[in-house]
Amino acid sequence: MTAHTSGDAKPDLGRFGSFGRGVTPAQAKEIETLGYGAVWVGGSPPAELEWVEPILEATTTLQVATGIVNIWTAAPGPVAESFHRIDSAYPGRFLLGIGVGHREAHVEYRKPMEALTDYLDKLDSYGVPKARRVVAALGPKVLQLSAERSAGAHPYLTTPEHTAGAREILGADAFLAPEHKVVLTTDADEARAAGRDALGIYLGLTNYLNNFKRLGFTDAELAKPGADRFIDAVVAYGTVDAIAARLKEHLAAGADHVPVQVLTTPDKLVPALAELAGPLGLA
Repeated sequence: MTAHTSGDAKPDLGRFGSFGRGVTPAQAKEIETLGYGAVWVGGSPPAELEWVEPILEATTTLQVATGIVNIWTAAPGPVAESFHRIDSAYPGRFLLGIGVGHREAHVEYRKPMEALTDYLDKLDSYGVPKARRVVAALGPKVLQLSAERSAGAHPYLTTPEHTAGAREILGADAFLAPEHKVVLTTDADEARAAGRDALGIYLGLTNYLNNFKRLGFTDAELAKPGADRFIDAVVAYGTVDAIAARLKEHLAAGADHVPVQVLTTPDKLVPALAELAGPLGLA
């Protein structure tokens, strides 16, 4: 088991957050009122991170996290400048998530461990504290690196079984925030169709496929558009109580915080999160 070596307290983002491509400040205020501790913004946002302050300004306790800043498209110097600008104005409310993206998408892609280590070295030199950064990590080596060089890991598109294994590698003191997708419907066909729409790209990406195979899925199950067993493992659906129970499995497996990605349109995001808030035990 790898000990967490940053010497800093874990980030506290509450038990659940919202994950998406972005939210408006007004939505963020509603999400905070519902009791969610953070909003995670996915994609590969530019280094300037200009959208963060309006969200923090509109809220009082909500935290903002990036899931993730891509090390190939956002240079560490400008990212560090953005971090310090945000943290100076809103201390302790911004968590910088970084990751290596995908081999298939980047011409200059080199070994992930080498590139990540170099990027983290630069963040160190620019004064970005370990306690306010996390690393997108799936495999054992990057999970270990995330514990040694950051607050912990933000695995994307995994299962509670992966969370349990990640906790073993990270040790007790590192932060662990696995994302999980949700479709608010009791219709399995509808949920699986929405899941397949969202997951198609990942079934062509080597790092995700390797991780799914480590979790016991077969090549046949991972062939596009994805077998039912695979879709059901990574997309929670059913009654709100059943969905909440599935999300809580990550906490039982060792997660500190679960970013919930509701697969819906922006106008339906807050109502969906409101439906889940009670069963998740939020305010």
